[in-house]
Amino acid sequence: MKIENTKAQMRKGVLEYCILSVLKDDDAYVAEILETLKDAKLLVVEGTIYPLLTRLKNAGLLNYRWEESTSGPPRKYYGLTETGKLFLNELTTTWNELQHAVNIVTSQKNTK
Repeated sequence: MKIENTKAQMRKGVLEYCILSVLKDDDAYVAEILETLKDAKLLVVEGTIYPLLTRLKNAGLLNYRWEESTSGPPRKYYGLTETGKLFLNELTTTWNELQHAVNIVTSQKNTK
């Protein structure tokens, strides 16, 4: 088994939550989202993020708007819908519960 495959699957599992979290306070365009994820060491390429953003938009969790740019073509800014905010709150609760459970399991000493 290759460790890189397992690590990639772990990152994919939290990517949706991370993207919604990036957008919780302000709208952002794809380059800003990617930069935030990169700064957190979650390396994501455009080919991965665009289909995910489309899926989140189609699910009613995100909306977007076009904004003119002074340095190139217009930019598509993504933001959370009200449904997206509620969904993010639920994911945050689930993440906290999961993180707590994993911490308990991984910190237990083998008593067998």
